Amino acid sequence: MIKESVKKFGLFNTAEGYSYLALLFVAMPLKYFLGMDITVKIVGMIHGILFIIFCVLLVIAWQKAKWSVKESIVFFIASLIPFGTFFTKNKIKSYE
Repeated sequence: MIKESVKKFGLFNTAEGYSYLALLFVAMPLKYFLGMDITVKIVGMIHGILFIIFCVLLVIAWQKAKWSVKESIVFFIASLIPFGTFFTKNKIKSYE
């Protein structure tokens, strides 16, 4: 059960990271340089949903894998930084 929750968290960690990069480097330039406002609305909504799922799965994985509070905070902060979720990918694999 611990492996399953950590694996699911790792999957959404990666998906959320890619959606963040798509929002920053695809949707926002399309909005500001080409006036395509809809791209930010669509990609932003997808990213928002993935981020909420990420946060819920972080709490579940934290409780089941008995991570320290410090480590969980590092995972959360890394999700706010572009390419940060890829930093945590190796750390998550050590728990699987």
